[in-house]
Amino acid sequence: MMSVPEKQQIVLSGLGGQGILFITRLLAEAAIYRGYRTLTSETHGMAQRGGVVVSHLKAGDFSSPLVRPGMADILILLHRDNLIQQGHYLRPGGDLIVNSPSSPGTIESFWMDADAAAREIHQKRSANLILAGFAVSVLKNNARPFFCGADDIRAILSRKLSGKNNLLASALAAFDFGVRYGERKTR
Repeated sequence: MMSVPEKQQIVLSGLGGQGILFITRLLAEAAIYRGYRTLTSETHGMAQRGGVVVSHLKAGDFSSPLVRPGMADILILLHRDNLIQQGHYLRPGGDLIVNSPSSPGTIESFWMDADAAAREIHQKRSANLILAGFAVSVLKNNARPFFCGADDIRAILSRKLSGKNNLLASALAAFDFGVRYGERKTR
């Protein structure tokens, strides 16, 4: 069994239509599955496809769902440009996970081109699941790992998509692509 933190604060950001709210719910359900008290909140832009979407997730004993600036343990960005607007949430020493074809520059990060990966596996709308798999994978052996592991996410996906075999197979394939990519990147 992996060593997991007692509490964790995560901010996720992307553009409307990228599936930020879906992976936030997926991670929240994984936190509940692992026995954490869980709070979530979305704070921007859902009404407009292509507008900025930010969601907050707290796993552990917290009283407010919003992550304060400088307090996020993990910042997950499905759109690289959101680093300008959301980077202030990341705490010093926190982990940045970015969907980008190259390193976002001045900040140390884990990055992969999840959009290109989604095209490669012929699932253009699955960059969110690919990046989630990547995040879980690269943070697995981190000094402060993700509160959940790949098996937890697979269990939640299986439960959420029960009876939808084709959709489940596609979702697991996308997630596992990200996991494998992360494993290769951290070797």
